[in-house]
Amino acid sequence: MNAPLVPFVQVLRGWDVLAYEEVGLIVPSARSKGGFRLYTQADVSRLMVIRHFKPLAFPLEEMRDLLEITDRLGAQDDPPAPVERERLRERLDAYRKVADARCETLRARLAMAEDFAATLRDRMNADARARSAGERATSGGPSAEALAHE
Repeated sequence: MNAPLVPFVQVLRGWDVLAYEEVGLIVPSARSKGGFRLYTQADVSRLMVIRHFKPLAFPLEEMRDLLEITDRLGAQDDPPAPVERERLRERLDAYRKVADARCETLRARLAMAEDFAATLRDRMNADARARSAGERATSGGPSAEALAHE
C-alpha cells in the first residue's frame, strides 16, 4: 500500500471508532506490529465525515446508508447509471431534509440555552449589585436609593 498510514489515536479517541468498525462504516487499512489500527488519509477523511453525523443524531445504520449513497455517487471506476444516480440523489435529498430539520432543532435548543445562560448572568449581576449596595449602606456609604438616583 503506497498511502501513508496514521494511527487511529490521532484521528478519534474512544469507542466510536470501534463502533464504526463493528457496523462496517470504517475498516482500518492496516495494523501496526503492536496491533494498532492504521488509516490512510482517505480513511481519515471518511472518519471526519462520520464524526459530523453524531450531533445530528443519525443512527449507525443511517450513517452506513448515507456513506453507501455518497460512495456510490462518487464512484469513478463504475459510476451509477442515470436511473440509479437519480434514485441515489433522491435518497440523499431525503437525508439532507432530515439533517436540515435537525439543524433547525439544534439552533432552537441553542437559542433557549443561550437565553437561560443570559438569565443566570443577569441574576448574578443583580445579586452582585444588591450585595454591593448593602455593603455600602452598612459602611456609611451612599444608600441604594441614592445610587439609583445618580
